[in-house]
Amino acid sequence: MSTLNNKIKAFEELGTLFECVVSNNKSKKFLNWTSKFNTSIDNAYKYNTWFTKKSIKHALKEWSKQLNYNNLSKWTDQYGFVDKSDKKIAIIMAGNLPLIGFHDLICCLILNFNCIVKLSSDDKMLIPFIVDFLDYRLPGLKNKIEFTSKPLKNFNGVIATGSNSSFKYFEYYFGNYPNLLRKTRHSIAILDGNESEIDLENLGKDVFNYFGMGCRSVSKILVPKDYDFDLLFNALYKFKEIINHNKYANNYDYNKAVYLMSNQKFIENGFLILKEDDKLGSPIGCLFYQFYENSDDLNSYIAKYKDSLQCVVSNLKINNFTLFGESQSPKIDDYADNIDTLNFLLKI
Repeated sequence: MSTLNNKIKAFEELGTLFECVVSNNKSKKFLNWTSKFNTSIDNAYKYNTWFTKKSIKHALKEWSKQLNYNNLSKWTDQYGFVDKSDKKIAIIMAGNLPLIGFHDLICCLILNFNCIVKLSSDDKMLIPFIVDFLDYRLPGLKNKIEFTSKPLKNFNGVIATGSNSSFKYFEYYFGNYPNLLRKTRHSIAILDGNESEIDLENLGKDVFNYFGMGCRSVSKILVPKDYDFDLLFNALYKFKEIINHNKYANNYDYNKAVYLMSNQKFIENGFLILKEDDKLGSPIGCLFYQFYENSDDLNSYIAKYKDSLQCVVSNLKINNFTLFGESQSPKIDDYADNIDTLNFLLKI
């Protein structure tokens, strides 16, 4: 059985492989694996064209920053290590972003759980490849992971990630098991009009990375009543090439047509629709906005939606705020839905 230290070293080497793929580094140590990984990335895009090479490599780049020995050691040192090799955990992964379920798998492997993994049909190429690499580095690890598309059975706990509608399904089927069930969350940005052009360009990363499809993607902005939207549009112009992605363009055109036919007011710049709306989540190709008057308004808004928010991006000193451009760069101990996955697993 692999020790925690050996696993940390293997995860660190995985981070190095990720970095080699992102930078096109022809490292002799990982030459064959880099070539195979690039083939896997090509296949992932052919299967799901939302998973562009740019999106996948962004995910790999962010993971490569986290998968180093110091980060992993500091993270795991916060917990009392318990061997869970006699337990089996079921993991139902989402597929809206590349590698979205990988953090759950790492947490389970750290504690030696046996894992039943139900991959999303939208992301079924990348994680099995990564498991092959980890098995090469830690022979036998693959035996602890079963990928399945069949109904789940014979497990001690479950981690399931999905939408609000699938959450009801999860509650019905897994309510009697120890469970960590996640539903839809959104991220917002709060502007006060004093942001620099760099701040607003960085906000563009929060909005457009992964085409705005993640829970950490900014889908709404809160702005003061006299806000000049030209400042935002000018800064976001550098992201105009996103409209060349066929599926994004189709969503943009569809939503624009819907708003026009229903006589709803909006402004747009050829690749992003800005629309005043009190909803949290905006459709692909759109960014909702809402006006606020003072800090009390902001505090009330955040308190009202705290269970539906993943990130609050701002320069304002708001509790647990995220800096512009960093919503899509979570740390290894940034947990989805702000629920500590390792603590959950240790209680099973």
